[in-house]
Amino acid sequence: MSDYSRIIFLFTDLMLPLIVGYFLHREKILSDKAANFIIKANVIVIYTLLTLLSFWVLPLSWDVAILVPFGALYVLIPGIIGALTFAKRHHNLLNRGAYVMSAMLSNLGTLGGVCAFIMYNEVGFAYTQIVASCQTILVVLICFPLAQYYHAKHIEAAHEATEPINFRKLFFSWNQLSIVGIFAGLLLNYYGVERPQVLGDLFQFLVHFGAWAAMLPVGYLINFSHSKYYYSRVWDLAILRFFIMPAFIYFVSRQFFTDKILLDSLFICAMSPTAINAVLASRLYKLNVDLAISSFIMTTAMFLLIIFPTFFFLAK
Repeated sequence: MSDYSRIIFLFTDLMLPLIVGYFLHREKILSDKAANFIIKANVIVIYTLLTLLSFWVLPLSWDVAILVPFGALYVLIPGIIGALTFAKRHHNLLNRGAYVMSAMLSNLGTLGGVCAFIMYNEVGFAYTQIVASCQTILVVLICFPLAQYYHAKHIEAAHEATEPINFRKLFFSWNQLSIVGIFAGLLLNYYGVERPQVLGDLFQFLVHFGAWAAMLPVGYLINFSHSKYYYSRVWDLAILRFFIMPAFIYFVSRQFFTDKILLDSLFICAMSPTAINAVLASRLYKLNVDLAISSFIMTTAMFLLIIFPTFFFLAK
Protein backbone atom coordinates (compact mmCIF):
# COMPACT_ATOMS: atom_id res chain seq x y z
CA MET A 1 0.00 0.00 0.00
CA SER A 2 1.37 3.42 -0.99
CA ASP A 3 1.98 6.20 1.54
CA TYR A 4 -0.88 8.29 0.20
CA SER A 5 -3.42 5.47 0.02
CA ARG A 6 -2.83 4.82 3.75
CA ILE A 7 -5.03 7.86 4.45
CA ILE A 8 -7.98 5.47 3.99
CA PHE A 9 -7.17 4.17 7.49
CA LEU A 10 -8.39 7.54 8.78
CA PHE A 11 -11.91 6.42 7.83
CA THR A 12 -11.71 2.65 8.32
CA ASP A 13 -9.86 2.72 11.68
CA LEU A 14 -11.03 5.97 13.29
CA MET A 15 -14.24 7.39 11.82
CA LEU A 16 -16.07 4.14 11.06
CA PRO A 17 -15.80 2.60 14.56
CA LEU A 18 -17.10 5.87 16.07
CA ILE A 19 -20.14 5.70 13.77
CA VAL A 20 -20.71 1.99 14.46
CA GLY A 21 -20.42 2.51 18.23
CA TYR A 22 -22.93 5.36 18.13
CA PHE A 23 -25.50 3.28 16.23
CA LEU A 24 -24.94 0.21 18.43
CA HIS A 25 -25.90 2.38 21.40
CA ARG A 26 -28.83 4.04 19.64
CA GLU A 27 -30.24 0.69 18.57
CA LYS A 28 -29.52 -0.81 22.01
CA ILE A 29 -27.44 -3.63 20.48
CA LEU A 30 -24.44 -3.14 22.76
CA SER A 31 -24.79 -2.96 26.55
CA ASP A 32 -22.90 -0.70 28.95
CA LYS A 33 -21.24 -3.78 30.43
CA ALA A 34 -20.01 -4.94 27.01
CA ALA A 35 -18.72 -1.46 26.13
CA ASN A 36 -16.81 -1.27 29.42
CA PHE A 37 -15.32 -4.73 28.77
CA ILE A 38 -14.06 -3.63 25.34
CA ILE A 39 -12.45 -0.54 26.89
CA LYS A 40 -10.72 -2.55 29.62
CA ALA A 41 -9.58 -5.33 27.26
CA ASN A 42 -8.11 -2.82 24.83
CA VAL A 43 -6.23 -0.89 27.51
CA ILE A 44 -4.92 -3.95 29.36
CA VAL A 45 -4.26 -6.47 26.56
CA ILE A 46 -4.09 -4.85 23.11
CA TYR A 47 -2.13 -1.74 24.04
CA THR A 48 0.28 -3.70 26.20
CA LEU A 49 1.09 -5.92 23.21
CA LEU A 50 1.34 -2.94 20.86
CA THR A 51 3.76 -1.06 23.09
CA LEU A 52 5.90 -4.17 23.62
CA LEU A 53 6.12 -4.93 19.90
CA SER A 54 6.76 -1.33 18.80
CA PHE A 55 9.40 -0.57 21.44
CA TRP A 56 11.13 -3.83 20.56
CA VAL A 57 12.21 -2.35 17.20
CA LEU A 58 12.39 1.35 18.14
CA PRO A 59 15.82 2.84 17.27
CA LEU A 60 17.42 3.53 20.66
CA SER A 61 19.03 6.96 21.04
CA TRP A 62 19.30 9.94 23.36
CA ASP A 63 16.18 11.27 21.65
CA VAL A 64 14.16 8.46 23.20
CA ALA A 65 15.49 9.27 26.69
CA ILE A 66 14.67 12.96 26.27
CA LEU A 67 11.14 12.16 25.10
CA VAL A 68 10.03 10.91 28.52
CA PRO A 69 10.28 14.26 30.36
CA PHE A 70 9.41 16.07 27.11
CA GLY A 71 6.05 14.31 27.16
CA ALA A 72 5.06 16.23 30.30
CA LEU A 73 4.74 19.38 28.18
CA TYR A 74 1.72 17.88 26.42
CA VAL A 75 -0.21 17.87 29.69
CA LEU A 76 1.23 20.79 31.66
CA ILE A 77 1.36 23.50 28.98
CA PRO A 78 -2.25 23.24 27.70
CA GLY A 79 -3.44 22.79 31.29
CA ILE A 80 -1.69 25.95 32.50
CA ILE A 81 -2.73 28.01 29.46
CA GLY A 82 -6.30 26.76 29.64
CA ALA A 83 -6.64 27.33 33.39
CA LEU A 84 -5.18 30.86 33.28
CA THR A 85 -7.08 32.04 30.19
CA PHE A 86 -10.07 30.35 28.56
CA ALA A 87 -11.27 28.39 31.61
CA LYS A 88 -11.90 31.60 33.58
CA ARG A 89 -15.00 32.18 31.44
CA HIS A 90 -16.62 29.29 33.30
CA HIS A 91 -17.70 30.59 36.70
CA ASN A 92 -19.22 27.28 37.74
CA LEU A 93 -16.31 25.23 39.09
CA LEU A 94 -17.73 21.94 37.82
CA ASN A 95 -17.70 23.42 34.32
CA ARG A 96 -14.25 24.92 34.83
CA GLY A 97 -12.84 21.65 36.10
CA ALA A 98 -14.22 19.73 33.10
CA TYR A 99 -12.77 22.38 30.79
CA VAL A 100 -9.30 22.10 32.36
CA MET A 101 -9.44 18.29 32.08
CA SER A 102 -10.35 18.68 28.39
CA ALA A 103 -7.43 21.04 27.89
CA MET A 104 -4.88 18.85 29.68
CA LEU A 105 -5.77 15.43 28.27
CA SER A 106 -5.36 14.79 24.55
CA ASN A 107 -5.97 11.64 22.54
CA LEU A 108 -2.30 11.21 21.62
CA GLY A 109 -2.09 7.54 22.60
CA THR A 110 -4.92 6.07 20.52
CA LEU A 111 -5.73 8.68 17.87
CA GLY A 112 -2.23 10.15 17.69
CA GLY A 113 -0.72 6.66 17.66
CA VAL A 114 -2.85 5.46 14.75
CA CYS A 115 -2.18 8.66 12.78
CA ALA A 116 1.57 8.37 13.36
CA PHE A 117 1.33 4.72 12.26
CA ILE A 118 -0.51 5.78 9.10
CA MET A 119 2.39 8.08 8.24
CA TYR A 120 5.45 6.30 9.63
CA ASN A 121 4.51 2.72 10.60
CA GLU A 122 5.80 1.22 13.85
CA VAL A 123 8.48 3.81 14.59
CA GLY A 124 5.99 6.68 14.48
CA PHE A 125 3.59 4.70 16.67
CA ALA A 126 6.31 3.98 19.23
CA TYR A 127 7.29 7.66 19.51
CA THR A 128 3.70 8.63 20.29
CA GLN A 129 3.47 5.93 22.96
CA ILE A 130 6.46 7.36 24.82
CA VAL A 131 4.68 10.69 25.03
CA ALA A 132 1.41 8.92 25.91
CA SER A 133 3.11 6.96 28.72
CA CYS A 134 4.10 10.26 30.34
CA GLN A 135 0.51 11.47 30.09
CA THR A 136 -0.68 8.26 31.75
CA ILE A 137 1.56 8.98 34.74
CA LEU A 138 0.50 12.63 34.97
CA VAL A 139 -3.19 11.67 34.83
CA VAL A 140 -2.66 9.99 38.20
CA LEU A 141 -0.23 12.50 39.70
CA ILE A 142 -1.84 15.76 38.55
CA CYS A 143 -5.12 15.46 36.63
CA PHE A 144 -7.09 13.30 39.09
CA PRO A 145 -6.11 15.36 42.16
CA LEU A 146 -6.89 18.56 40.23
CA ALA A 147 -10.31 17.23 39.21
CA GLN A 148 -10.98 16.37 42.84
CA TYR A 149 -9.91 19.91 43.82
CA TYR A 150 -12.48 21.51 41.51
CA HIS A 151 -15.21 19.22 42.81
CA ALA A 152 -14.26 19.86 46.45
CA LYS A 153 -14.21 23.65 45.94
CA HIS A 154 -17.64 23.48 44.33
CA ILE A 155 -19.26 21.69 47.28
CA GLU A 156 -17.23 23.43 49.98
CA ALA A 157 -20.00 25.87 50.84
CA ALA A 158 -22.50 23.05 51.24
CA HIS A 159 -20.17 21.12 53.58
CA GLU A 160 -20.94 17.87 51.79
CA ALA A 161 -18.78 14.83 52.43
CA THR A 162 -16.62 13.48 49.63
CA GLU A 163 -15.35 9.96 49.16
CA PRO A 164 -11.56 9.84 49.68
CA ILE A 165 -9.31 8.81 46.82
CA ASN A 166 -7.84 5.31 47.01
CA PHE A 167 -4.30 6.23 46.02
CA ARG A 168 -3.17 2.60 45.89
CA LYS A 169 -5.70 1.90 43.13
CA LEU A 170 -4.78 5.09 41.30
CA PHE A 171 -1.05 4.35 41.25
CA PHE A 172 -1.26 0.55 40.83
CA SER A 173 -3.88 -0.45 38.33
CA TRP A 174 -4.17 -2.95 35.48
CA ASN A 175 -4.81 0.11 33.31
CA GLN A 176 -1.11 0.97 33.58
CA LEU A 177 0.03 -2.45 32.29
CA SER A 178 1.08 -0.93 28.95
CA ILE A 179 3.96 0.75 30.81
CA VAL A 180 5.26 -2.77 31.55
CA GLY A 181 5.00 -3.46 27.83
CA ILE A 182 7.18 -0.42 27.13
CA PHE A 183 9.94 -1.57 29.48
CA ALA A 184 9.75 -5.19 28.25
CA GLY A 185 10.08 -4.04 24.64
CA LEU A 186 13.00 -1.76 25.49
CA LEU A 187 14.83 -4.58 27.29
CA LEU A 188 14.45 -6.94 24.32
CA ASN A 189 15.60 -4.12 22.06
CA TYR A 190 18.61 -3.24 24.22
CA TYR A 191 19.85 -6.84 24.42
CA GLY A 192 19.57 -7.30 20.67
CA VAL A 193 16.84 -9.94 20.64
CA GLU A 194 15.51 -10.05 17.09
CA ARG A 195 11.76 -9.75 16.74
CA PRO A 196 10.28 -12.58 14.62
CA GLN A 197 8.57 -11.55 11.39
CA VAL A 198 5.31 -13.15 12.52
CA LEU A 199 5.17 -10.66 15.41
CA GLY A 200 5.66 -7.81 12.95
CA ASP A 201 2.61 -9.07 11.05
CA LEU A 202 0.74 -9.36 14.35
CA PHE A 203 1.58 -5.73 15.13
CA GLN A 204 0.06 -4.57 11.83
CA PHE A 205 -3.17 -6.41 12.66
CA LEU A 206 -3.27 -5.20 16.29
CA VAL A 207 -2.99 -1.53 15.32
CA HIS A 208 -6.19 -1.75 13.29
CA PHE A 209 -7.94 -4.04 15.77
CA GLY A 210 -6.90 -1.82 18.69
CA ALA A 211 -8.18 1.30 16.93
CA TRP A 212 -11.62 -0.31 16.62
CA ALA A 213 -11.53 -1.50 20.23
CA ALA A 214 -10.68 2.03 21.37
CA MET A 215 -12.96 4.12 19.17
CA LEU A 216 -16.09 1.93 19.05
CA PRO A 217 -16.92 2.32 22.78
CA VAL A 218 -16.16 6.05 22.49
CA GLY A 219 -18.83 6.29 19.79
CA TYR A 220 -21.07 4.32 22.14
CA LEU A 221 -20.64 6.98 24.88
CA ILE A 222 -21.50 9.95 22.66
CA ASN A 223 -24.80 11.64 23.48
CA PHE A 224 -25.42 14.53 21.09
CA SER A 225 -28.64 15.68 22.77
CA HIS A 226 -26.92 16.30 26.12
CA SER A 227 -23.67 17.76 24.83
CA LYS A 228 -24.86 20.15 22.08
CA TYR A 229 -25.59 22.91 24.62
CA TYR A 230 -21.89 23.26 25.40
CA TYR A 231 -20.36 23.49 21.91
CA SER A 232 -20.39 27.28 22.01
CA ARG A 233 -18.62 27.16 25.38
CA VAL A 234 -15.68 25.01 24.32
CA TRP A 235 -14.87 26.41 20.86
CA ASP A 236 -11.74 28.09 22.23
CA LEU A 237 -10.30 24.63 22.95
CA ALA A 238 -9.85 24.35 19.18
CA ILE A 239 -7.55 27.38 19.33
CA LEU A 240 -5.56 25.80 22.14
CA ARG A 241 -5.44 22.33 20.57
CA PHE A 242 -4.85 23.13 16.92
CA PHE A 243 -2.90 26.39 16.99
CA ILE A 244 -1.25 27.22 20.32
CA MET A 245 0.01 23.73 21.21
CA PRO A 246 1.31 22.82 17.73
CA ALA A 247 3.13 26.17 17.49
CA PHE A 248 4.67 25.67 20.93
CA ILE A 249 5.77 22.08 20.25
CA TYR A 250 7.06 23.01 16.78
CA PHE A 251 9.38 25.61 18.29
CA VAL A 252 10.51 23.65 21.36
CA SER A 253 10.97 20.24 19.69
CA ARG A 254 13.35 21.68 17.11
CA GLN A 255 15.65 22.80 19.88
CA PHE A 256 16.17 19.15 20.90
CA PHE A 257 15.47 16.88 17.91
CA THR A 258 16.35 16.71 14.21
CA ASP A 259 14.83 13.41 13.03
CA LYS A 260 11.87 14.14 10.73
CA ILE A 261 9.83 11.09 11.75
CA LEU A 262 10.22 12.00 15.41
CA LEU A 263 9.41 15.67 14.81
CA ASP A 264 6.31 14.86 12.76
CA SER A 265 5.16 12.33 15.37
CA LEU A 266 5.53 14.94 18.11
CA PHE A 267 3.60 17.43 15.98
CA ILE A 268 0.75 14.93 15.52
CA CYS A 269 0.64 14.50 19.30
CA ALA A 270 0.57 18.28 19.75
CA MET A 271 -2.57 18.69 17.64
CA SER A 272 -4.38 15.59 18.94
CA PRO A 273 -7.95 16.35 20.10
CA THR A 274 -9.40 16.02 23.58
CA ALA A 275 -9.12 12.51 25.00
CA ILE A 276 -11.97 10.39 26.27
CA ASN A 277 -9.97 10.30 29.54
CA ALA A 278 -11.15 13.88 30.08
CA VAL A 279 -14.71 12.54 30.06
CA LEU A 280 -13.79 9.69 32.41
CA ALA A 281 -12.02 12.04 34.83
CA SER A 282 -15.02 14.38 34.78
CA ARG A 283 -17.37 11.49 35.50
CA LEU A 284 -15.16 10.07 38.25
CA TYR A 285 -14.98 13.38 40.13
CA LYS A 286 -18.51 14.57 39.31
CA LEU A 287 -17.55 17.48 37.10
CA ASN A 288 -19.61 18.51 34.06
CA VAL A 289 -19.42 15.40 31.88
CA ASP A 290 -21.46 16.91 29.04
CA LEU A 291 -18.98 19.77 28.66
CA ALA A 292 -16.10 17.29 28.40
CA ILE A 293 -18.04 15.22 25.83
CA SER A 294 -18.72 18.38 23.80
CA SER A 295 -15.01 19.13 23.76
CA PHE A 296 -14.24 15.56 22.69
CA ILE A 297 -16.82 15.56 19.86
CA MET A 298 -15.91 18.99 18.49
CA THR A 299 -12.13 18.62 18.53
CA THR A 300 -12.19 15.01 17.29
CA ALA A 301 -14.43 15.91 14.35
CA MET A 302 -12.17 18.83 13.41
CA PHE A 303 -9.05 16.67 13.71
CA LEU A 304 -10.37 13.77 11.62
CA LEU A 305 -12.03 15.85 8.90
CA ILE A 306 -9.66 18.83 8.56
CA ILE A 307 -6.51 18.96 10.71
CA PHE A 308 -4.87 15.57 10.15
CA PRO A 309 -5.77 15.14 6.44
CA THR A 310 -4.26 18.58 5.78
CA PHE A 311 -1.11 17.76 7.72
CA PHE A 312 -0.82 14.34 6.06
CA PHE A 313 -0.67 15.71 2.52
CA LEU A 314 1.54 18.69 3.46
CA ALA A 315 4.04 16.51 5.35
CA LYS A 316 4.15 13.87 2.61
